[in-house]
Amino acid sequence: MNAADTAWILVATALVLFMTLPGLALFYGGLVRARNVLSVFMQCISVACLISVLWLILGYTIAFGHGGGWIGGLDKAFLSGIDATTLRNNLPEVLFFAFQMTFAIITPALIIGAYVERIRFGFVLAFSGLWMVLCYAPVAHWVWGGGWLAALGVKDFAGGIVVHETAGLSALVVAWFLGPRRDRSKPPHNPGFVMLGASMLWVGWFGFNGGSQLAADGTAAMAVVVTHISAAAASLSWAGYEWIKHGKPSMVGLVTGTIAGLASITPASGYVGPLEALVIGLVAGVLCQEACRVVKSVLKIDDTLDVMAVHGVGGIFGTIMIAVFGHGSWSAQLAGLGAVALFTLAVTTIVALACRSVLPFRVDAEDEITGLDYVSHGERGYELTS
Repeated sequence: MNAADTAWILVATALVLFMTLPGLALFYGGLVRARNVLSVFMQCISVACLISVLWLILGYTIAFGHGGGWIGGLDKAFLSGIDATTLRNNLPEVLFFAFQMTFAIITPALIIGAYVERIRFGFVLAFSGLWMVLCYAPVAHWVWGGGWLAALGVKDFAGGIVVHETAGLSALVVAWFLGPRRDRSKPPHNPGFVMLGASMLWVGWFGFNGGSQLAADGTAAMAVVVTHISAAAASLSWAGYEWIKHGKPSMVGLVTGTIAGLASITPASGYVGPLEALVIGLVAGVLCQEACRVVKSVLKIDDTLDVMAVHGVGGIFGTIMIAVFGHGSWSAQLAGLGAVALFTLAVTTIVALACRSVLPFRVDAEDEITGLDYVSHGERGYELTS
């Protein structure tokens, strides 16, 4: 065991969990109406709890158990045979388990942004649990667990394919099945929450990308630096592009650009340098902003909080940029993106339809007006119903 590497991954694990709780919860919660903020918080923390248990039971062994190129075996279910002294490379395997668990938590939590304000809580839990086991864990094995895409030469340092592409495409599928909100006219109820959540995500992302080196070394340090540069550049390019188009830059727009830059640098963070990160960030701020328009106006899908446009498009873009900058092969990167896209769309469709066939899917019109805080949980975040 390497003590320095272990110490860093302990910190990185806490940082990645911090991204979901409370980072993503605040970011998403601030973007919805006041009558739905607690429902978003509840969905985020409940998914975190559920995925933690499922990762122990089945997710980890599917992703990182000993198996073939397509799926891990069941030898590590319930962490069988693993104790405090068991090593995976130079780390305690139980720490590797915990670090990867935080990735498994945030990926289905990202999808929450596509269906907030109109979905039933039971469906959220059933879908998120099944999706993690049947979609996320196999893809993680393909890319990070010694699977067939790794053998093909696909490069995804911290999750452009495994996390952001899968979450973005799945968000699109669920939002399409669910249909649009009945009223999409109101702005975010608390832009301050949005900024605070985005800032927490930014800080947590240092663990997300820097920790993916699984070592306390120069590559981890560079991953942290390029992550920061891309986030800063995308924040400025998003705000600048918005300023040109609408005459004013918004804070919500700027921090959405932050997330676009973070998602875009994720797959490339272990391979690129600062100048390349600057380019990725500057392009991501404009590209993902335009993708928001395409999803809502051209595809006419109410992906409420732009999961596909920001995370999906950002992750795909960053994965391609690995090849553009010569750090990976075009054929491998495109093959990886294409295979995971087809698998994700198919599995998400099957899981969504299966859950919808046995569970209530969407709240009715009156409940949507009342708000999910009270309808689903009997609580209110504020003494108002706006």
